[in-house]
Amino acid sequence: MRALIVEDDMASRIILAKILSEQFECDSAENGLQGVEMFKNALQDQEPYDLIFMDIMMPVMDGQSALQAIRELEDKNKVPIGKEVKAVMTTALSDTKNVTEAFFSGQADAYISKPVSREKILNALKEVRLVE
Repeated sequence: MRALIVEDDMASRIILAKILSEQFECDSAENGLQGVEMFKNALQDQEPYDLIFMDIMMPVMDGQSALQAIRELEDKNKVPIGKEVKAVMTTALSDTKNVTEAFFSGQADAYISKPVSREKILNALKEVRLVE
């Protein structure tokens, strides 16, 4: 399975990659725009990602906008219902407005607060049904 980590903080990218690489082939992007491009290329190469861990607050393009763009790419490319990428949003914010927006506007599948930890990551993977 393939995972895309979209995170502007290098330390968070490293932690996520270390934990996720136990079960996923991982790629990473430093901002939402780069993440959308990588997602688009993976779809075109017919090697779509199964999972995205994406920070909500990033420079260039925030996680909300990036996830919206990714969901639009899935629609445009006629990704079957149920085969969409599982999106886990991460944030240092305890701001319910951003979390609510991530779920409803961006169609996120799960959410974790920073700092990320093995336990939080594994719980999110269980929540999106990618591990038991």
